Amino acid sequence: MSLKVVVVGCGKIADGHVEEIQKLPELAQVVAVCDLEPLMAEQLAERLGVPRFYGDFDQMLEQERPDVVHVTTPPMVHRALAERAMDAGCHVFVEKPLTLSYADSKALVERAVSENKKLGIGYTSYFDPPALVMRELIAEGALGEPVHLESYYGYDLSGAFGKALFGSGDHWVHRLPGKLLHNTIDHMFNKMTEFIDDEEPRILATGYRRRTARYGDLRDALHDELRLIVRGERVSAYGTFSAHAKPMGHFLRVYGTKNTMHLDFVSRTVTFDAQPTLPSAIGRVIPAFAQAARFARQGAQNVWRFAKSEFHFFAGLQELFRRYYRSILDDGDPPIPYSEILRVAWMLDETWAQLAAEDAAMEQP
Repeated sequence: MSLKVVVVGCGKIADGHVEEIQKLPELAQVVAVCDLEPLMAEQLAERLGVPRFYGDFDQMLEQERPDVVHVTTPPMVHRALAERAMDAGCHVFVEKPLTLSYADSKALVERAVSENKKLGIGYTSYFDPPALVMRELIAEGALGEPVHLESYYGYDLSGAFGKALFGSGDHWVHRLPGKLLHNTIDHMFNKMTEFIDDEEPRILATGYRRRTARYGDLRDALHDELRLIVRGERVSAYGTFSAHAKPMGHFLRVYGTKNTMHLDFVSRTVTFDAQPTLPSAIGRVIPAFAQAARFARQGAQNVWRFAKSEFHFFAGLQELFRRYYRSILDDGDPPIPYSEILRVAWMLDETWAQLAAEDAAMEQP
């Protein structure tokens, strides 16, 4: 059976969704796309060979009767569109952030559970090759017990999205509670929640702006740096978002009782920190060569993945879709646990509250 899929919201990320779904014809097929601006939908449909396009969401639901709706709109309407899709009997896959608040996310998850609908979320790197390798190694006991994490996410404000963001104070990102951070740091938090299973871990957040104020409107209020300390009962974490540090990294370090593991989501490598095994100066010379050998092996594996057409930008998203559709067809658990989705939502709310309080304190005379 192949699931009938529709996509609502035809911005840039929608292209990625459609392209990756089209690589899974045995599981799903995109039958239509929709956007409030019909020209956007028409262009996407023509560009990627989607049979039909719509400017009215309810009309698309009625005429197409899809099995799955992918919501790739700005976050302000995620909950409303997801609920309308569930009203029509559909499973729903929603881009991150799931909603604008923990309360809305909790309500949406609870509805999906009560109606036996599978709710997915666009954590694109959750099933990237480094994350899959990490889980295999942890299952084999190579890490030991996790103790601490460092999750880092770099962002290029000079890219196309950043230019659009600063091109207008009316851009939808400026209306999010966490602004740019709200649209990005799910990628940082969802790497923590796999290890920190506390429902409400303690968070210390601080944000600031390295840019010089120049617009005199909401654009100047956007945080472009964020530092976090997260403390669970047994595992802690540091989180860093930076729009200025170079190069633009995206990595996770996991400190365990046996080893420390480094996942680089840009170069797609997984390595362990070198540990001296010999005495004196010789013991300090050899680890560098051992580390070089590890990277060489990782590079060779990536060449092999490339040869098999498995080394592409949205490899993790494709795997996420595959597992999500299988959960529908087999009536299994969604690939990303609801408990982790809700922990991320709670941590986002707590972060925005702390940043707002910090800004208010700085504005006082």
